[in-house]
Amino acid sequence: MLRNGTKCLVFNIFLSAPSPTTAVAYTSVKCIDVRKNHHKTKWLTPWGPNYCEKIKDFNEAVSRQIEANDIVFAVHIPLPNKEMSPWFQFMLFIMQLDIAFKMDNDLKENAEITLDVSLAYRDDMFDDWEEIAHAIELRKLKCTFGSPKTLESEGRHYDCDFLPFMEIGSVAHKYYLINIRLPVNERKGINVGIGEIKDIRLVGIHQNGGFTKVWFAMKTFLTPSILIIMVWYWRRITLMTRAPVLLEKVIFALGISMTFINIPVEWFSIGFDWTWMLLFGDIRQGIFYAMLLSFWIIFCGEHMMDQNERNHLSGYWKQVGPIAVGSFCLFIFDMCERGVQLKNPFYSIWTTEVGTELAMAFIIVAGICLCLYFLFLCFMVFQVFRNISGKQSSLPAMSKARRLHYEGLIFRFKFLMLITLACAAMTVIFFIVSQVTEGHWKWGDITIQVNSAFFTGIYGMWNLYVFALMFLYAPSHKNYGEDQSNGDLGVNSGEELQLTTTITHVDGPTEVYKLTRKEAQE
Repeated sequence: MLRNGTKCLVFNIFLSAPSPTTAVAYTSVKCIDVRKNHHKTKWLTPWGPNYCEKIKDFNEAVSRQIEANDIVFAVHIPLPNKEMSPWFQFMLFIMQLDIAFKMDNDLKENAEITLDVSLAYRDDMFDDWEEIAHAIELRKLKCTFGSPKTLESEGRHYDCDFLPFMEIGSVAHKYYLINIRLPVNERKGINVGIGEIKDIRLVGIHQNGGFTKVWFAMKTFLTPSILIIMVWYWRRITLMTRAPVLLEKVIFALGISMTFINIPVEWFSIGFDWTWMLLFGDIRQGIFYAMLLSFWIIFCGEHMMDQNERNHLSGYWKQVGPIAVGSFCLFIFDMCERGVQLKNPFYSIWTTEVGTELAMAFIIVAGICLCLYFLFLCFMVFQVFRNISGKQSSLPAMSKARRLHYEGLIFRFKFLMLITLACAAMTVIFFIVSQVTEGHWKWGDITIQVNSAFFTGIYGMWNLYVFALMFLYAPSHKNYGEDQSNGDLGVNSGEELQLTTTITHVDGPTEVYKLTRKEAQE
């Protein structure tokens, strides 16, 4: 009954978890600033107290003899009568330019636009704006025009790709202001040949407050659960007279990495302006990924009956080495973007062709490598199953009690191997889906957000998997003597024996260890 209640609770959390993110569209307001060196002395606000003088379009600017350098595109975040919240966790903005075709001001091929951008904040509508960042950024325009470039086509808009604009790792303030200038310098070729820009639109993406609360609650609940089982597991190991074997050490290391990613340090982001939380979260998740992938290789390898020397990490350097190198490369890639964004939130590695190709290559290669890794893991699991099936031929010769004892242990072991394979498959699918899309599935009358259900579901799966591993592989202190081995072992005691496939008895290897490892005898 308790188990069914737990299942229902988890299922309801997955289905009722709010969408992880929300996208809000903003249209910039064209403000006028005709003072010298204005970009260093004044913030132009599109609405609210002390709002700026506005123009409707550039035709009005021409009629009033207002120069392009005196026009500021202002965006207030959020929209009127709303406030931002620390529960939103981060803000990501992409830019879309409305560029009209004009015969005497055509958009050149491979044109680059120069943006003079500034970001400020305040916590009260009547406070002064405080600067967060200021930068001059270049963005390459990728636009197509679906009509012939003739006089009849003047005024029609180009179809332009979205441009990465800004990412900030905390939402510690209520109001934000973005001022964008397009400085023109014909002598230096700055913002020349970029077409006639009609409007600048931004799409702001932030994490939903409701999803953040569900996520924090999961972390807060799961952290002590994994920590308690990890302490209990290691205590059982230290009570043994022998040294821990490799598999026991790796399971404990996996528990540490799971605890590291579980610790809800995100609670502090509600009260502190910690812009590095996104980078820190990526590092924690990267460490766990590396540990989990390495564990699966060692876990299967330690149960293969071959002539290779096991129980030493050095025996797995060919498999674990590439995982470590790949994880380090992904860390460098992350530092090249989010590390730089700690100082300049307008920076993006996707703004150059080299950076875009490099980023796409990282994602594609990572996806291919994960798929190949999964196929290799399937092969290792197949080898383990084949070896164990070969040893099952000796079971009919045993007494009924002893046969039932072995059959129960082998069944649980095979079940755990299948769960391992399923967990690996879901992890690979989650990584690929989270990188490719943020859509939703329609299931009956219930709309399930992919990244919401997947994110909470995969995270819960990892915790349950690690919890089960430490529980099932904790050393058993039951000592089955020769009298039990000769047939006195009862069914009940056999069923209560924990699944252990490593050395878990004080005086030597367990029966399942003999059955599944190199020491097994026909």
